[in-house]
Amino acid sequence: MVSAMRQRVNRLAPARHCGREGQAIVAKLSKKVPEKDRDSAEAARARPLWSRPGYLVRRLHQIHQALFLEECKAFRITPVQYGLLTALSVRPGLDQVSLAAELGIDRTNVADVLARLAKRGLVRRAPSERDRRVRRAYLSEEGVRLTARMQGAMQRAQERLVAPLAPAEREQLMVLLTRLVEANNQYGRALFRPS
Repeated sequence: MVSAMRQRVNRLAPARHCGREGQAIVAKLSKKVPEKDRDSAEAARARPLWSRPGYLVRRLHQIHQALFLEECKAFRITPVQYGLLTALSVRPGLDQVSLAAELGIDRTNVADVLARLAKRGLVRRAPSERDRRVRRAYLSEEGVRLTARMQGAMQRAQERLVAPLAPAEREQLMVLLTRLVEANNQYGRALFRPS
């Protein structure tokens, strides 16, 4: 109920530019929003970008990138590189197409990430036994060690990101994010098909 009212308020937020009648509608709806949520509804009206889920997701992604890079700076690994290392630690021998689907990025980016990690000696590639045209990727011994050593720093970045939320809210956030990704996956540049 609260979120439905908040959505109506946010949808009507531009009405403040439509004269007194629009402002009266927004004011009336704002009174129906519980006191504890009024500040966020007013903030959304004052900052229209903050009423757009896409903007907030993009901004949260930027914040996560910054937290990850801060926590993991000693390793000189990006979040995408760590994602690839993690995927290979769980499923060794994935090919470029499978890695792209696992990470939800395009094959060209996977090739670039693999090349950088191979240059650092963290992954190795070998032809498939079934189809010599296909090259499979594996963590090197150093890649295994680095991925394990990074676990704590990566986890700290995740924890810092959700620190403002109560444990139940964290679970709810993960459920909602997963639902949004699954429902909209077909619109991404690359399909995300986790194993």
